[in-house]
Amino acid sequence: MRDNKFDQWLSRFVRFLQVEKNCSTWTVHHYQKDVYQFQLFIKREGISEWSDVDYVHVRAYMSELVDQPYTRRTIARKLSALRTFGTFLLTEEYAKENPFLRVYLPKQAARLPTVLYEEELDRWLTALPQKTPLDKRDRAILELLYASGMRVSECAQLTLSQYDEGSATFRVFGKGRKERYVPVGKLAQQAIHLYIDEARPLLQKKQPTKEASDHLFLNYRGGPLTDRSIRKIVGKRVNEAALTKRISPHTLRHSFATHLLNGGADLRTVQELLGHETLRTTQMYTHVSKERLQRVYDDFHPRA
Repeated sequence: MRDNKFDQWLSRFVRFLQVEKNCSTWTVHHYQKDVYQFQLFIKREGISEWSDVDYVHVRAYMSELVDQPYTRRTIARKLSALRTFGTFLLTEEYAKENPFLRVYLPKQAARLPTVLYEEELDRWLTALPQKTPLDKRDRAILELLYASGMRVSECAQLTLSQYDEGSATFRVFGKGRKERYVPVGKLAQQAIHLYIDEARPLLQKKQPTKEASDHLFLNYRGGPLTDRSIRKIVGKRVNEAALTKRISPHTLRHSFATHLLNGGADLRTVQELLGHETLRTTQMYTHVSKERLQRVYDDFHPRA
């Protein structure tokens, strides 16, 4: 049987994430799940109040997670969710301290993102079919993801009114609804215009509802596409092209940033285009560029 007091605080935390922090649906879902998982653990330990939780319980819980088949990345995310929850309880004056801040995980090894070569991307995108309305939609999505470096969630939320055809830019709302403008190149513009003019009207006819009327990308029923749908579209087009690399929407974002830096773009500009809060996050792409330089050197220098 569920504990009402525990559940009440969890419900308030979810509302806090949605209203005060304006978190994405993905973040709210996983943070709620992570806090509830810890809630089950402390109930097994005989704890009946959130205010009775201390860092010893948190350390025991972290040890339990390490013994289970969770990746270090997943455990770090769970701890991050719990730290946010602890800060929330502290702000609400329900707890006297945040015990989750006293527990640390060993530093994770930096993992370089998967990046496609410019030639690989060009061959793939150029070969995409444009026969059916869904073909034209998928081509527009893939061209846009690579041309703009958008997150998949940002792409799914796009509306027609966010596109300024005159300046060829999109007004994008990123994490925390932070606004930025991103330009798109000529090939992406062509794909988007073809989709808007020829494919989107046919899809919209299937469900001419107010909900989908302004969404840029529509599904085959005429409703708005979701993040998950776009990920499936990318996976489908990768399989059709028989590409051997593991490619996701984020791969296109990584490739966008890396190719800009390889071409001589400065780090601050790339940071702005990606919507990163800190330059430190963007700096990982400089390592990717160095990796490529090393590969080119090893492949072509006669005495490498």
